[in-house]
Amino acid sequence: MKNILMRSLAIFIVMSLLNAQFSEWTLRFLKEKSGGIAMVPVGVLVECLIVTIVSFITILLFRKNYSSVLRIAVLFEIIYLITLVISGTNPLEYFSNKGDAGLLALFLYVNSVVVFLIILVFDLLYSKITASKIKN
Repeated sequence: MKNILMRSLAIFIVMSLLNAQFSEWTLRFLKEKSGGIAMVPVGVLVECLIVTIVSFITILLFRKNYSSVLRIAVLFEIIYLITLVISGTNPLEYFSNKGDAGLLALFLYVNSVVVFLIILVFDLLYSKITASKIKN
């Protein structure tokens, strides 16, 4: 049980920090540092902290269902995307309004998917490495 809890907490922390870092890189890419947009990485980090707490409580309640890294990452991703929708971040806003705020909203969703894919790739690599060591 402790292994599942520690693994899930590590995955949540890594996904949270990656989402915040990618939002910072997105701002550098957009060269936008004015007004409230510069605080987006801090907002993403706070939002990810809330998502981490909710996800960790979910894993505590249903720990038998979350034994794999894939399920833990999917749980975080679903809750994160729901909180983005609830916060009013519309990824389709960029296509109707060609501003930097719309592009930033789109990149928040793209960054989230990229972070999820990074976690999946590392999980696949780790499982391949451990499977080859078990064979030998």
